[in-house]
Amino acid sequence: MGASYWLEGHERPLPRNRLAGDPDVAVVGGGVTGCACARALAQGGLRVRLYEARDIASGASGRNGGFALRGGAMPYDRARRTLGAARAKALWRLSEEALDRLGELAGDALRRTGSLRLAADVEEQADLRAEAAALAADGFEVEVLDELDEPLRGLFHGGLVHPRDGSLHPVRWVGGLALLAVEAGVELCEHRRVETLAELRAEHVVIATDGYTRGLVPELDAAVRPTRGQVLVTEPLPRRLFERPHYARRGFDYWQQLPDGRLVIGGQRDASFDAEWTAEESTTSLVQDRIEGLVRLLVGTVPRITHRWAGIFGSTADLLPLAGLLPGRPGVWAACGYSGHGNVLGLACGELVAGAILGRPDPLLELFDPGRLSDD
Repeated sequence: MGASYWLEGHERPLPRNRLAGDPDVAVVGGGVTGCACARALAQGGLRVRLYEARDIASGASGRNGGFALRGGAMPYDRARRTLGAARAKALWRLSEEALDRLGELAGDALRRTGSLRLAADVEEQADLRAEAAALAADGFEVEVLDELDEPLRGLFHGGLVHPRDGSLHPVRWVGGLALLAVEAGVELCEHRRVETLAELRAEHVVIATDGYTRGLVPELDAAVRPTRGQVLVTEPLPRRLFERPHYARRGFDYWQQLPDGRLVIGGQRDASFDAEWTAEESTTSLVQDRIEGLVRLLVGTVPRITHRWAGIFGSTADLLPLAGLLPGRPGVWAACGYSGHGNVLGLACGELVAGAILGRPDPLLELFDPGRLSDD
């Protein structure tokens, strides 16, 4: 019951490359960011070796709710106030472009269903309307729902439809991306945990571990907080209730119904914040019981539960990823800390870092510059 549903039955041997001697770039982390970065670097002509402590996609990339969302962890209207209108718009455009590219690369591992963000109370309803107004003003597609269909009617105060979002099988997606990286010439080293950067002999090192950064670089340990997300999966429901991924209570609850009728549902981290700021990959009865209560609220009963798991993602204080060269560490790059939005932003940031290493830095990297850590 501790295994991710996404990981079950989707192990496939990947072909192997063997690089002679030291690589040009060592990438640490075999999730979406590491595989995207490694592939782009190899396509650019560099020799790349990727290290993964377990199997490809065994970390956060294979232990999430399977959402493919545009944007970041901040609501769009807050991002406009915090970052400025131009930078917020650039961030959302970056995520939309990455989502489109994900669709091209992932094939049927992505279904472009749209997503629905729900208001749990009138205050959140007002917040969602403010976000919708800001999105529409800047030319982004969004639809406000004042009336909800069953079983959501009466439980929530309307919501926002983001039409271009999607439902993702994250392990199939990252496994396919890893295969593309191998085909580009990347050497994959699975079951090879990197304990210190001193082990790696390469001109460049990319730390692409999201919330699993412990012990590699102290400043990353201080800036990226490991955060546990817990999920469960039910047996197939007798009827289709949810056509797209749903978020509610400012993202503390999330669920989707898969094509076979299963409900994938997670969240309730706010039941015990202190306990959920952790790198411990295990479920707790408190949070799992609360998730079961949400199932009962949505479905009317609790069907048989087939899977329970926990995954660790990285959170930052300002809710922006860290992507770029680490200050005072020549040749050491980071791409991590997505605050729960790594399925899409991980692809974008991995490719941005690769572009910078290849001598083609994108101005958008400034938004994620790890140098802001030293400014605090």
